[in-house]
Amino acid sequence: MAFLSQARPVGTLGLLLRFGNSALHAVALFGKKNVLSCAASCLLLFATCVLGCRPSPQFQQHYNIPDGQWSSAFQPSFQFDISDTSAAYQLFLLIRHTDAYPFSNLWMTMESRGPVDSGFKKLRVEVPLAAPSGQWLGRGMGEIWEQRVPINSLQMPAFFPKPGLYTVRLTQDMRRDPLPEVLTIGLRIEKLPPFHKEKE
Repeated sequence: MAFLSQARPVGTLGLLLRFGNSALHAVALFGKKNVLSCAASCLLLFATCVLGCRPSPQFQQHYNIPDGQWSSAFQPSFQFDISDTSAAYQLFLLIRHTDAYPFSNLWMTMESRGPVDSGFKKLRVEVPLAAPSGQWLGRGMGEIWEQRVPINSLQMPAFFPKPGLYTVRLTQDMRRDPLPEVLTIGLRIEKLPPFHKEKE
């Protein structure tokens, strides 16, 4: 029973992965002399809050793309163990590329297999990397851009029906092969806080 299901528009990725039966500032300044110290303190506090509020990943792994040229023959595979099948999860694709990446999107083939599946279930997905204006999404530092693209939304979390080892395999599926200016590709899984299910 594969846990990767059909695509639907969800978030920026436009993809719904199901893990079910079909199994994916306020700054106050106190005078001119204290401006720099107060600003530095506030920035430190803000960074601490942001880092503290982001849940630790249940799983995170990335692969460096050889020579920044992603060949379709290079297929990163991610294996992660799930023990809590009652929990909800959010999944992200992690992508780093350069400013010279020649496209505004990335087509990939995602293959998935659950602990009781005999084979992989395949799905072709599109990952938007730039806004219609041409501005890169995500965050940039110099010529490097890093994107954390949600695979599923918080409103539609992912569930894993069986405990055990799950596998996700990614293949670039663009017209250009190898695909230039892609530096890393990764997968991140976050366990969401408990929530109450509604009774039917």
